Amino acid sequence: MRTLTIFFLCLGVCSSALANESKKTDSMRVAELARAAELAAMRARHDQIENEVAGITRLRLAEIRRERSVRNGDGRPRNATQDGSPTKSAPSDTGTYWSYEGEAGPARWGKINPAWAKCDSGARQSPIDIRDGIKVDLETVAFNYKPSYFNVVDNGHTVQVNVGAGNSITLTGRTYELMEFHFHRPAEEKLDGRGFEMVAHLVHKDQEGRVAIVAVLIESGSPHGLVQTVWNNLPLEKNDPLTPTITIDTNQLLPQHREYYTFMGSLTTPPCSEGVLWIVMKEAIQISAQQIAIFARLYPMNARPIQPSSGRLIKESN
Repeated sequence: MRTLTIFFLCLGVCSSALANESKKTDSMRVAELARAAELAAMRARHDQIENEVAGITRLRLAEIRRERSVRNGDGRPRNATQDGSPTKSAPSDTGTYWSYEGEAGPARWGKINPAWAKCDSGARQSPIDIRDGIKVDLETVAFNYKPSYFNVVDNGHTVQVNVGAGNSITLTGRTYELMEFHFHRPAEEKLDGRGFEMVAHLVHKDQEGRVAIVAVLIESGSPHGLVQTVWNNLPLEKNDPLTPTITIDTNQLLPQHREYYTFMGSLTTPPCSEGVLWIVMKEAIQISAQQIAIFARLYPMNARPIQPSSGRLIKESN
């Protein structure tokens, strides 16, 4: 009897212990599940933060790339396009690729893209052979240029220099801000049938979007400091602007004497938009034969052929 009593007591103790162990196991399982859920939530939050950081990093990298070529706040250059044309050449089946020769050459510009129809049908196209100008007392062009940051881009059609804000010209009470300048070889314009080695086109726009282009003719002679600075900073890749830490003074690109021809014309590249005020300096500047040869290595010929003057009025400084 005593033995049975002891047996049942032991059985009770064991049952109680097993019950307690079961409760303990259940509590541990609940705790483990809670911990697992907490870890899963932490992992999801971690992944979310990583994605947010990656997104912010991508945006910042994009901003840095833009800032390399677009720096407005401190007077550094903005992106600008040669005579309003695209800076990148796309495949021909998109209707945006153009060239200076072959099937995408000047004779076909007006057919490649309907938006470029003026290249064929325009009545005031540029460049022209400047002849029979009416000599009058023309207003002096006020060149308001100053040392500015800049970048250089080989855009697939020319070498283009984008300049910082604060450079402008004033003529007939209207102010045009200088956006960029670029080069053509040979010069697109002719003076009474005479051609020139090269030309620099300084592209300006006013607040209403009207374009004024100052053409500075270039002939072979003495080396030119500003041109050499541009050549020193030629980018290694097309469409990848190089932004130096120095400044340039575009005044150095102008001839000593400021007499000029003026007439209405067009952009000399697609879309060949008309209504462009042309100011062609009568006096040429000089750059060295070696400097001309450097540009010729990149662009042996990037000039649109002479267009009909169509009886337009040309004024010439006395």
